[in-house]
Amino acid sequence: MKMNHINRIKGNVTIYASKKTRNILDGCYKSIFKGKSLNFDDLREYVVGDNVKDIDWKASARSDSILVKQYIAERKHNILFIVDSTVNMKGDTLLHELKSEVALYTAGTIATLANSSGDYFAFLYSKGDEVKYFPFKEQLSNIELALTSYENDCLNENNLTINDLMDYVINFINKRMIIFIISDLQGISNIDYEKIKILAYQNDILIFNVSDTLLTGDKIFNLDNKKYLSKLFLNDKKLVIEEMNERDKVYNNVQNELLKYMIQMITIDRYDDIVPK
Repeated sequence: MKMNHINRIKGNVTIYASKKTRNILDGCYKSIFKGKSLNFDDLREYVVGDNVKDIDWKASARSDSILVKQYIAERKHNILFIVDSTVNMKGDTLLHELKSEVALYTAGTIATLANSSGDYFAFLYSKGDEVKYFPFKEQLSNIELALTSYENDCLNENNLTINDLMDYVINFINKRMIIFIISDLQGISNIDYEKIKILAYQNDILIFNVSDTLLTGDKIFNLDNKKYLSKLFLNDKKLVIEEMNERDKVYNNVQNELLKYMIQMITIDRYDDIVPK
């Protein structure tokens, strides 16, 4: 399989970006473990109660004290991407990048950065009136397949909302997960908080809000009625200010609701917001 998306992501990910973006996984969430395997961590002095089997006799022979091996649990995240593929993702972001492409590379970048830990990835979006689900696998090839499929299917009409996708997760996926929900403000503002409450009970959730373009420019295409907006509405400073104020109001209301469930929301305008240069 050609890894076109993953290779592009790997080419853009810097050491700085890696450290910063991994904080999304390590800093914003409590640890989630899968399995009971242990990895060797360090040596320490023996204390009463330690298992004799853990004594490192070779290291102890070179030391003045008895040393035992310390182990840590091997952490395995189940990472699920719930990505909006409805018609609004065909629009542009505030910085004029295609929203579906920003969503695609947001998911791909997080998966690439977390892959070194051997995490398990799954991908979920709407294809027509059905759920397209790529089950949990460890290989990046699974994410590449999902990203390519998402890119192609976003060209079509997809009708299931984020709420529909969350219903699928609630009913059919029984795992502890880190869930990344990627949509725009329209999709996020219509989220059913009862579903969020159910998912947040045993999972960690982070929401990415892909920004929308403003009513500026020479041509603005309305994706709902498939017509260009009248030039009377474009580049009107008062309308732009009113639009920005209304968006801020909606965003703040959504953010306040999400914080009740300890869920953070991050706005991204472009791919470089995920991988800064």
